[in-house]
Amino acid sequence: MDRKIPKKVDRKRFVRYKEGAEMYSMCQSKFEDMAKDAGAVYKLNKLVLVNCDIFEQYLETFRLSD
Repeated sequence: MDRKIPKKVDRKRFVRYKEGAEMYSMCQSKFEDMAKDAGAVYKLNKLVLVNCDIFEQYLETFRLSD
């Protein structure tokens, strides 16, 4: 019996604004603002990347508790 083992999905650590907005289902301008507030933005010349680990920690601060 040959079972197929699902491949591990590699999650990106750094994304561009457009890709990050799609990942988190929000508009790009909101994602940009939140990433800057989180301190998750890295700028290399004209390339801007967002660290998803830092962004997600910041996003968790908005969680509602009952």
